[in-house]
Amino acid sequence: MQTQPANLFERAFKKLVPYGLEAVSGRRSVPDIMSLDADLPEADLERVREWVDNCLDTHAGQVEARNRAAMLGRMYLKLSRTGKVRFLGMLAEEYGIDDAGVEVAISGWQHARNGDRARTAHQLRKALEPSHNRLLKQFTGVPSGVKFLVDMREELLELKQEYATLESLEADLKELLATWFDVGLLQLEEISWNSSAALLEKLIAYEAVHEIKSWSDLKNRLDSDRRCFAFMHPNMPDEPLIFVEVALVNGLAGSVQKLLDEQAPTQDIGSADTAIFYSISNAQPGLAGISFGNFLIKEVVKKLSSEFPQLKQFATLSPIPGFAKWLEHCAPATLCDLPGGEQWLSLPAPREVAVIEASDSMEIRQEALTKLAAAYLCMVKKRGARALDPVAHFHLSNGAQVARLNWMGDVSQKGLRQSAGMMVNYLYELPKIEQRSEQYTSEGVVAQSSAIKKLLK
Repeated sequence: MQTQPANLFERAFKKLVPYGLEAVSGRRSVPDIMSLDADLPEADLERVREWVDNCLDTHAGQVEARNRAAMLGRMYLKLSRTGKVRFLGMLAEEYGIDDAGVEVAISGWQHARNGDRARTAHQLRKALEPSHNRLLKQFTGVPSGVKFLVDMREELLELKQEYATLESLEADLKELLATWFDVGLLQLEEISWNSSAALLEKLIAYEAVHEIKSWSDLKNRLDSDRRCFAFMHPNMPDEPLIFVEVALVNGLAGSVQKLLDEQAPTQDIGSADTAIFYSISNAQPGLAGISFGNFLIKEVVKKLSSEFPQLKQFATLSPIPGFAKWLEHCAPATLCDLPGGEQWLSLPAPREVAVIEASDSMEIRQEALTKLAAAYLCMVKKRGARALDPVAHFHLSNGAQVARLNWMGDVSQKGLRQSAGMMVNYLYELPKIEQRSEQYTSEGVVAQSSAIKKLLK
């Protein structure tokens, strides 16, 4: 789990409740939940259950409820994987929807007179809210509490694969996070070499596309001809949610190694005509499935257009991460029906996707793989209309066009292993973005340049 050290939440807790357990006990007798076994055996689970009941006590004040939630979060961070499964399972199974309460609320709504319909409908909505949602909401008032919940969902996403009973809790937490992380609440922030060291360290840690190998590598990516933008949330001011790295260049870039070459001369941004988005990284796995990447690209395009009116093109230099795996497992009969398939199958065995050394078959290999990559991006679909490749689906749903394929655009080990060294430019043509997005989303239409159409013939 990609989290800050546990003591971050503990420091926030101690600042909130400087006197520890006594500060949250009030007049009621409460169990000590900081001395529990990390595996949370049944006896200790009962003490946690009592603590949760106290947190949900409607007679407690907001400050006390918030303090209790802070203590509960501190306890959670000390649990082992076994203890977390038991705690989360208890929340999912025992603090869900009160069926009896829902029945009463439904009856009240059904028999309400016209003047009472709105009130009883509100009561029904409240009855349909799981108890654990009320508990989770208490963390939003705790320093670092929102980040705590984002990290908790990251763990739930992993744990629910093995423990199906946690699916409802994960789904409820996702809905809460989607509300709290609505794009209207996010702030676009430019990250530069002058940003805080803590923020720069997070860029290095969270970069998911092209590894940042050193501080000099990072400095090069933040040079005068580069830009980096991130979405931030007011309740997580030091944590980027998603960030994009941009190079200001002339024409479409075709090689990420050349783009990231620290020895290359700095581009005169006054003469640059193209903005290349070469890396988009989701920094918070706990926000998976909550989409704001498309809004980030559009906001950055607006900002760059305003700052550099001479820019004529906005495009990506993107990997094709599923290509090599798809090709490896694709049946020969299927390949034969695709452009480049017969050429690929005609190569002498073994047909190694990532071989780049010179050979008699090099020209055939390049032509075959380039055509197959075009077919993979534009013709191979998942669930009817959706492109199989996840990066392709992301950009196509945002309204981009598959513009150009770049042979050996990424010769790194990762690039060869995942994409057979291929990279693709997705072009964002501002007047056509919305139309292309709608056509792809509703009909599965993949916008293609003339060069790509030629490869598919």
